[in-house]
Amino acid sequence: MEYKVKTLTGRFSRLLASWDCVECVSLNEAALPATFDPYFALIIDVFCTAPPPDVFTREKKYGEDAAAFESSGNKDRFLIGSIPVRLEFKFTKNIEDIVSIAVEGNERLWMIKSMGTYGFYRLYNGDILFSRNGWIDKIRKRLGKLSDNFWHTVRQANQSKMEHFLSDLGAALIQDDDFFYLMSEAGFIKTACLTLFCVNRRFEPSHRAYYKCVLELPIKNDAFCAQLETFLRNKDDITMERRYALAQLIARGIIAL
Repeated sequence: MEYKVKTLTGRFSRLLASWDCVECVSLNEAALPATFDPYFALIIDVFCTAPPPDVFTREKKYGEDAAAFESSGNKDRFLIGSIPVRLEFKFTKNIEDIVSIAVEGNERLWMIKSMGTYGFYRLYNGDILFSRNGWIDKIRKRLGKLSDNFWHTVRQANQSKMEHFLSDLGAALIQDDDFFYLMSEAGFIKTACLTLFCVNRRFEPSHRAYYKCVLELPIKNDAFCAQLETFLRNKDDITMERRYALAQLIARGIIAL
């Protein structure tokens, strides 16, 4: 982590820790690359037991060098020099409710199966900057014990979407509809990866890390990595027909796992 990023991280961590409502502060992995990396952003998750200070108070607290400030209520965005900063405020009670549904795997599981698991990924993998009462440790321990029913349900939801996009891909090919083909292609490969993450009992990472992480999954079809790389090639020699046939092979391999 660059010195100026580390300095800013410490600055905002101390500020947020001074608010009694804040239970935990964690740093998103988007802050790890160099600041000139186009993916870089200083994203901080702020877990609160009560409402944080109002927007106008927060803006003042961030300092005079915080420019281009905007807020959607639970997300504050601004610039410190050229560094983009985003603070996301989340209530611990809401987190506990969602985690309980996932862990118990009961009849309410349908409420979160379409949400994806990226929120859990951030909870489980964020770099803890401040913890008041150890709440985050308890949450992470619970997330490490998700039921088979949870993973099966989320897998089936994503696998169904994958099959739907595959069908759309074939329809777009028949209709020679380039736009719909492209949309279906993107939907297919994303849901295929999501299904594989579920097969491996892994939370889905941020989109920028999808490719690297999915290739490293231990449970996958032997031919998957080569198939994926070929599918993603933007070359004239890979026709729409061939790409659709490849998508069918990818889907079959995942469904068989």
